[in-house]
Order: sequence, then structure tokens, then C-alpha cells
Amino acid sequence: MNRRQELALGGLGVLLAFGICEAVGRAGVVRRSYLPPASEVLARAVELAGDRAFLDGVGVTLRAWALGLGLACAIAVPVGLLLGSVPVVDDAVRAVIEFLRPLPSVALIPLVSLLLGSGTETEVALITYASVWPILFNTVYGLGETDPLAKDTLRAFGFGRLSVLLRVELPGTAPFIAAGVRISASIALVLAVATELLSGFGQGLGIFIAQAQLATDGTRDVLAGVVWAGVLGLVINGVLVWVERRVFPWTPERRERAGEATGSGDGSDAGRPAGSGGDRAEGGLPT
Repeated sequence: MNRRQELALGGLGVLLAFGICEAVGRAGVVRRSYLPPASEVLARAVELAGDRAFLDGVGVTLRAWALGLGLACAIAVPVGLLLGSVPVVDDAVRAVIEFLRPLPSVALIPLVSLLLGSGTETEVALITYASVWPILFNTVYGLGETDPLAKDTLRAFGFGRLSVLLRVELPGTAPFIAAGVRISASIALVLAVATELLSGFGQGLGIFIAQAQLATDGTRDVLAGVVWAGVLGLVINGVLVWVERRVFPWTPERRERAGEATGSGDGSDAGRPAGSGGDRAEGGLPT
């Protein structure tokens, strides 16, 4: 299936979901105060695009998202490279990692709020904690998938451990790291909005939704805020996918697509792991 067909099917799915929500809202199956028609929600979401205060709140959420995700990358990539390269270190800290990894990030909000207050610091800390794990485990997994023949060849020519890491392991692991970043970007957005929702004051998209649900007939604003959150997630994922395709054209998955597009693909790499790691984060996705 080519890219145009994928987009067409995706658009059809969106239209179908919109039509169902519109029909349910207008049929009176659910009270309008609980579920307004989709057209009204969409109109309100478009209207909010011209609201400066609302856009400022969205900007606050995106800043916290970017800071948390950036810190997660700065922590997870070096630690993942260390764990994947030095088995002794991996064995030493594995129990600690397996203890911390399953902890739900949202459950830590009260504790982190006591330590850091209820400002941006708490939001960024929680986003960072939740976003670290997919990047960390994808980095470790990517190192394990590096071509051993390429590493042995460099060692045979006298290259040291650091040279092998920089010349072979890091380029081979980069697509897996990128896939982990893409997964973590979605988690970071969820945590940004959820933290604002639970804090209940300040600025942000989550604050807008929290305040709207307390207002009379505020369901339309709540759903419009949810639409904005979904659109932001869709745009962020689309941008990251586009970057992956441009930056890592050598991965088997990308080569297969290119071969299909030119009619020369022979499917010889079909059985090998995708360069993006199949979007898998071996350690799971705590939220």
C-alpha cells in the first residue's frame, strides 16, 4: 500500500468517526449537554484558534513538553549507550530500573509537587520521568541489533572501543533512538496535559480543559480542548515521522518503500528488523 492510499484510508476513517459522532449528537441518544454534535465541537475548536489567551496556554503546554522531552533524550541516550555497551553496569542497575519503570508517572504528582512545588518544574520533571523509558530501552535494544560483522571488521583494523561506538554502533542505533523519541513525544504530551488537569491552576491546555469542565454547559469547550490535544499529537507525530524518513533513508523499511515506489523492490530485507525498531520500547510505556 503506497503513501497516497494510506492517507486516503486515514481520511476516510476520520470522516466516518466524525459522521458517527455528529449523528449520535443530533439523534438525541445522548443529551447535548453531555455530547454536543461533532460539528459544534469542531467549530468551537476553530474559534479557539483566534483566542490569544488560549493560544498562550497551548504555548505553555508545548514549552513544558519540549523541555521534558529534551531532558529525557539527554538522560536516556547516554545511559542507554552505557548500559548497552557495558554489561557489568547493566547487571548492576537492572534491578533499580525494573523497580522504577512500572511506577505510573501520574501517581508521582503529589510527591513531586511537594518537592518542587506546583509550577513548571513539576510538570517538566514528570514529563521527563515518563519519557525516559522508551528512549532508554530502544537505545539498548538498538545496540543489541548492531551488525556484529561491522564491529569485528573495525576491531580487526585496530579501531578502539570508542571508534567502534561512534562509527558503527551509534549510526546503527540512531533509527531505534528516533523511534523511541517518537513514542516518548506522545507520552510527554499526555503527561503535560494530565499534569495541568490535575494541578487545576496556572496556564496550559490542560488548565483550559479543567476549567471548562467546571463551567455550566462547558462540555463543548472540554471536547474542543481534547480536539486540540489530538491535533497537536498528530502534528508532532507527523513531523517526527517525516524527519525519520529524511534522516534515516538507509533502514530496511525505508529501502523497501523506495523499492516499491520505483518498482525495483525485491523484498530481500523483509525478514530483517525495521531500522526504527518497529516502534518498540522493550521496557514498556509507563504513564
